[in-house]
Amino acid sequence: MKKFSIIFILVLLVSSCGEEKFKPTVDASVKGDEIPVQESWDTQIIFSEDGKTKAVLHADHIRTYEDKRIKLLDGVKIEFYDDDEKVSSTLTSKRGRINDLTDDMFAIDSVVAVSDSGVTLRTEELIWKNKTKKIKTDKFVTIINGKEKIQGYGFESDQNLKNYTIYNITYVTTIKEK
Repeated sequence: MKKFSIIFILVLLVSSCGEEKFKPTVDASVKGDEIPVQESWDTQIIFSEDGKTKAVLHADHIRTYEDKRIKLLDGVKIEFYDDDEKVSSTLTSKRGRINDLTDDMFAIDSVVAVSDSGVTLRTEELIWKNKTKKIKTDKFVTIINGKEKIQGYGFESDQNLKNYTIYNITYVTTIKEK
């Protein structure tokens, strides 16, 4: 019986060492450029200029695509800083995108920007241009500044929401003080 057990183990070992190679299955439906080269969670990115903080980006999830030169963001919050490095406005959105060549940022879905002076902007899509430090959109916007509520299509402002323009105003009302 002992000889039989040894022979059985030897036959098992020899048969498992065969020449046949197994190839893994490859899912052809997934393209290489659809897979991010890097992912990060609960991330903070600091944008600075001449040693001064200009903006801080917080994101729940970031996916970097090297070939497309973009970063896709989920759960976005950006704090913009003034020349004294104090927070001058905050922007939040559900999703976003950063162009790696220009550092322009696109905030998408439930965008809310609030300045330190109390101006609140709501829209569905907003672009922050890094070169000009301006925010703009051609979508519907609502601005509440403490004295009035203004709605319309098309908007441009400095990143601090101090000097803004709504291009096609559709509604204006004054807000009564309490």
